[in-house]
Amino acid sequence: MTTGKYTRLLTIAAIIIVPIAVYSVLKMPDTRSVTDKVGDAVHALPDGADKAERQLEDRTPGQKLGDAVKDTGDKIKDETAP
Repeated sequence: MTTGKYTRLLTIAAIIIVPIAVYSVLKMPDTRSVTDKVGDAVHALPDGADKAERQLEDRTPGQKLGDAVKDTGDKIKDETAP
Protein backbone atom coordinates (compact mmCIF):
# COMPACT_ATOMS: atom_id res chain seq x y z
CA MET A 1 0.00 0.00 0.00
CA THR A 2 2.83 2.46 0.66
CA THR A 3 4.09 2.04 -2.90
CA GLY A 4 0.80 3.46 -4.19
CA LYS A 5 1.19 6.52 -1.98
CA TYR A 6 4.71 7.13 -3.28
CA THR A 7 3.58 6.66 -6.85
CA ARG A 8 0.82 9.23 -6.40
CA LEU A 9 3.23 11.64 -4.72
CA LEU A 10 5.77 11.26 -7.54
CA THR A 11 3.05 11.74 -10.14
CA ILE A 12 1.85 14.93 -8.51
CA ALA A 13 5.43 16.19 -8.20
CA ALA A 14 6.08 15.44 -11.88
CA ILE A 15 2.88 17.24 -12.91
CA ILE A 16 4.08 20.32 -11.03
CA ILE A 17 7.82 20.22 -11.81
CA VAL A 18 7.86 19.27 -15.52
CA PRO A 19 5.84 22.27 -16.78
CA ILE A 20 7.94 24.65 -14.67
CA ALA A 21 11.14 23.18 -16.09
CA VAL A 22 9.87 23.36 -19.69
CA TYR A 23 8.75 26.96 -19.21
CA SER A 24 12.13 27.87 -17.74
CA VAL A 25 14.02 26.34 -20.66
CA LEU A 26 11.81 28.02 -23.27
CA LYS A 27 12.25 31.44 -21.61
CA MET A 28 16.05 31.31 -21.21
CA PRO A 29 17.79 34.45 -22.50
CA ASP A 30 19.86 34.39 -25.68
CA THR A 31 23.49 34.13 -24.57
CA ARG A 32 25.13 34.14 -28.01
CA SER A 33 27.88 36.69 -28.59
CA VAL A 34 27.74 39.18 -31.44
CA THR A 35 30.16 37.10 -33.50
CA ASP A 36 28.00 34.00 -32.96
CA LYS A 37 24.93 35.90 -34.12
CA VAL A 38 26.71 37.20 -37.22
CA GLY A 39 28.01 33.70 -38.00
CA ASP A 40 24.51 32.25 -37.65
CA ALA A 41 23.15 35.00 -39.91
CA VAL A 42 25.77 34.26 -42.57
CA HIS A 43 24.87 30.56 -42.47
CA ALA A 44 21.16 31.41 -42.77
CA LEU A 45 21.60 33.69 -45.82
CA PRO A 46 20.97 30.91 -48.39
CA ASP A 47 17.54 30.41 -46.77
CA GLY A 48 16.61 34.06 -47.24
CA ALA A 49 17.41 37.49 -45.86
CA ASP A 50 14.48 37.41 -43.41
CA LYS A 51 15.78 34.24 -41.79
CA ALA A 52 19.28 35.69 -41.63
CA GLU A 53 17.90 38.84 -40.03
CA ARG A 54 16.19 36.76 -37.32
CA GLN A 55 19.57 35.36 -36.32
CA LEU A 56 20.80 38.85 -35.36
CA GLU A 57 18.01 39.40 -32.83
CA ASP A 58 17.95 38.31 -29.18
CA ARG A 59 15.41 35.49 -29.12
CA THR A 60 14.46 32.90 -26.54
CA PRO A 61 14.47 29.19 -27.37
CA GLY A 62 10.68 29.35 -27.39
CA GLN A 63 10.73 32.00 -30.09
CA LYS A 64 13.26 29.99 -32.10
CA LEU A 65 11.05 26.92 -31.80
CA GLY A 66 8.04 28.93 -32.98
CA ASP A 67 10.01 30.19 -35.98
CA ALA A 68 11.08 26.65 -36.86
CA VAL A 69 7.48 25.41 -36.71
CA LYS A 70 6.29 28.32 -38.89
CA ASP A 71 9.09 27.77 -41.41
CA THR A 72 8.30 24.06 -41.60
CA GLY A 73 4.62 24.80 -42.13
CA ASP A 74 5.43 27.29 -44.89
CA LYS A 75 7.75 24.78 -46.56
CA ILE A 76 5.09 22.05 -46.48
CA LYS A 77 2.51 24.50 -47.88
CA ASP A 78 4.84 25.52 -50.71
CA GLU A 79 5.72 21.94 -51.65
CA THR A 80 2.15 20.70 -51.65
CA ALA A 81 0.65 23.63 -53.55
CA PRO A 82 -0.68 22.73 -57.00
